[in-house]
Amino acid sequence: MYPNLYYVFKDWFGVEWSSLSFLNTFGLFVALAFVAAAVVLSAELKRKERAGLLLPREEMITVGQPASMMDLFLNGLTGFIFGYKLFGLFFSKPADVNAQDYIFSTQGNILGGVAVAAALAGLKWWEKNKQKLKAPERRAVRIWPHDRVGDIIILGLVFGILGAKLFDNFEHWDEFIADPFGRIFSQSGLTFYGGLIMAAAAICWYGHKKGIKIKHLVDAAAPALMIAYAIGRIGCQVSGDGDWGVFNSAYVSDASGNISVAAPGDFEKKLSQNAGYFVTGQSLDSIGKPVLDRNGREQYVTDRTYGALNAVPHKSFKGPSFLPNWLFAFSYPQNVNKDGIIMPGITDEHNRVLPQPVFPTPLYEIIICTILFLFLWAIRKKISTPFVLFGIYLAVNGAERFLVESIRVNKTYPIFGLHLSQAQGIAILLVISGLITIFLAKRNGSRL
Repeated sequence: MYPNLYYVFKDWFGVEWSSLSFLNTFGLFVALAFVAAAVVLSAELKRKERAGLLLPREEMITVGQPASMMDLFLNGLTGFIFGYKLFGLFFSKPADVNAQDYIFSTQGNILGGVAVAAALAGLKWWEKNKQKLKAPERRAVRIWPHDRVGDIIILGLVFGILGAKLFDNFEHWDEFIADPFGRIFSQSGLTFYGGLIMAAAAICWYGHKKGIKIKHLVDAAAPALMIAYAIGRIGCQVSGDGDWGVFNSAYVSDASGNISVAAPGDFEKKLSQNAGYFVTGQSLDSIGKPVLDRNGREQYVTDRTYGALNAVPHKSFKGPSFLPNWLFAFSYPQNVNKDGIIMPGITDEHNRVLPQPVFPTPLYEIIICTILFLFLWAIRKKISTPFVLFGIYLAVNGAERFLVESIRVNKTYPIFGLHLSQAQGIAILLVISGLITIFLAKRNGSRL
């Protein structure tokens, strides 16, 4: 696995540049997901503009003004935060502190923050001064919807993270009550649907405010959302962020994560050999004694504890022999969560592997959502009724997520006699909403 770019360069090029360790691969793919969403959304908005479905809006702006104190303050503040953390990661981070934990802490490099703040504030002053006129003028400019994609993506990012955190804390309310500050500012704990709901609400509000017809905006966003989700899941898979499925008892793995087909009784043997991990989340050494951390306390390596071996969730599915084993069972060696048993001969920070392989559900979502994106992209020009494409997106997205969640371990809630996870409950609502949206859009198509 590649928890961060240090491991990528070490594996691919044989170089060990520790300064790359702060660049988390999950974060990198999230960034790429937003870039892909921006490209696809912009292309769709331009297509709808050429078709006359979306029109520009005239806005009055003042040109030729020098940089205001607020301009300089905001650029300086942004630069300080960026420099404080970036220079801190390179020059001030303690060796025993995780890079992501450092980013979310109050620690940093003050000199670096001041230097970047001065640079960005100076750049803003120079840029405004270069365009300064003797007498500032008010001018009318035409702004097309595709010109606002940058603002839309930033809104999606900010409200997506807020929503993802909010819904995750609702799902883990007891942990949030116990440590609200820690839960809010931790690097982990994000719920996709929470991010989707809040980001969608913020973007629709922004589109309405800027005169962009919501019916065309949401249709344009449908394929963009699908490909962004597929790319984001690549980050989950390559980093091993814990968003995997239940254990696949048709396979077993060794201490290095190598997968093989299980013989009868192998799965039960694996559970017994690693009973501490499965029952209490406790790390045991080769002779069954608890492993101690640097403070002499017993080490715990997972929050996925089941209380008893017979309660460990698993399904048995053996894939066709002509396909690779890792398509059906994967142990996520050196995962970013540091979850699992210690790998022999590995002394890096990320030196653990799951003792029993799981279904690689992020990989399934990468494949399925890429296919669904191609499907939406292929039919988008054939659908002329507004809201129908978005309704299709809601339905297929919900169906995909519901099926994948059936082989994941999540907290469940009793709903109408069924035990569903938060994601499954929302997925069902999405499917229903999508079908209703399609039905109403087709029935009222002439009035939309």
